[in-house]
Amino acid sequence: MAVDSVARHRRGYYLYLIPGFLGLILIVIGPQIANFVLSFTAWKGVGTPRWVGAQNYQRLLTDDQFWGSMHNTLFYMLSMTVIPVLIGLVLASLLFDYVRDQFSERLSSFFRAAFYLPQILPLTVAGVLWGWILNPVGVANAILKMVGLGALAQNWIGDATYALAAVSLVIVWVQVGYCLVVFMAGLSRIDPALYEAAQLDGAGWWQRLVAITVPMLAPEIFVVALTTLIAALKVFAPVFVLTQGGPDDATLAPSYLTYFHFFTTQRVGYAAAVSTVQMILTLGLAVIFLVFQQRQAERGV
Repeated sequence: MAVDSVARHRRGYYLYLIPGFLGLILIVIGPQIANFVLSFTAWKGVGTPRWVGAQNYQRLLTDDQFWGSMHNTLFYMLSMTVIPVLIGLVLASLLFDYVRDQFSERLSSFFRAAFYLPQILPLTVAGVLWGWILNPVGVANAILKMVGLGALAQNWIGDATYALAAVSLVIVWVQVGYCLVVFMAGLSRIDPALYEAAQLDGAGWWQRLVAITVPMLAPEIFVVALTTLIAALKVFAPVFVLTQGGPDDATLAPSYLTYFHFFTTQRVGYAAAVSTVQMILTLGLAVIFLVFQQRQAERGV
């Protein structure tokens, strides 16, 4: 009787999953299926879609804009994942293992909040701010001229040579705070005795970072790397606000290319094909990360 009662109670709990499950179907799965179907059609957003088979995907194979956007995505991965993770690790270790001990917890918390501030700002506001800084008569060039380096002044977001690097710089500025906060939260669970023992053995800050901090923060590094990598694959707001994919498609991203074809050229089917490829790549990388993390966890056991 007791077992039957527990089973009935457990079945009752499933009722609470229904709203979330319906939301998943209506908001995520349904639109994805509709997008996939539209990718095999030619449609301008009104009227009846015309079935064209795999023509949109065949066009992707020879579309220089699409391949250029994928090339740029590699740089966005670097600026949204690799560089922020490395900088975040170093800063978190400095604040936790040096600033907090040598100065105060309050100063460490102040720097943590300061680095996290860009995450709080809406990306539109951050983009407008950086557009003001990086334009030809903006703050960046004004500072270069003040220190006698006026010859280095450039049209940072209007020149195809520098635009991708400028947008990547903004992305790094935004992402570092997220990595820092997650890593500092992870550091709080590490036994301080490990650092004290290493310090007594003569290990410097860098040695403690490599031998203790990085291995102990492996779960946090995995989570941050996965989430930022997914964000890099679908980056849109910084590109839209700062450059709109230009100049000369130098900063084009797949998400912006999808937006461009949907709302400007009104090639909805082709935009859906770009979006579908982007989704497959995102899911594929996520699965690879999860499998790798699972294997690492099993080896750790």
